[in-house]
Amino acid sequence: MAAVPAVVAVARSATHSFSKPTVSSVELIEGVGVAGDAHSGPTVQHLHQVRKDADRPNLRQVHLIHAELLDALTAAGFGVGPGQLGENITTRGVDLLGLPVGTRLHVGSAVVTITGLRNPCHQIEEFRPGLLKQVLHRDDDGQVERLAGVMGMVSRSGTVRAGDPITVELPAEPHHTLTTV
Repeated sequence: MAAVPAVVAVARSATHSFSKPTVSSVELIEGVGVAGDAHSGPTVQHLHQVRKDADRPNLRQVHLIHAELLDALTAAGFGVGPGQLGENITTRGVDLLGLPVGTRLHVGSAVVTITGLRNPCHQIEEFRPGLLKQVLHRDDDGQVERLAGVMGMVSRSGTVRAGDPITVELPAEPHHTLTTV
């Protein structure tokens, strides 16, 4: 039986640290992101992207990872818990990587619109040697697979807590496959 889509954990960090400590709840602010998180803001906050173009819209206001990935990483010998890969919301029962661009996730009292894939970087390797190959590799057809979650923008403000249900609202067709943001 498939898991009912739900929030497993929420996390935030006021600094640009790699991992984020879990907290009891987060406030999502429309057009900004997670209140109190270093990556919130209407324009890019990721340090690498700020250097390129600080005025670009922030398509990475919220980072979501599926707990099923954490389960697989733990089974592979990489003990990884919620928030440790830098995500704000850890989910279960939602195929995040299979969602199209523009999918709206109703989570808690907030709505997050999915903008794209997280592009795993060297910080994952620094966090746990060998982990980057687990979340960034080529499939049997030679296509690059990025497994480190998805990014989104806050479309409706609200509070999100562990245990909150998640409802998936697909965008109108045609659907567009997620690419990195």
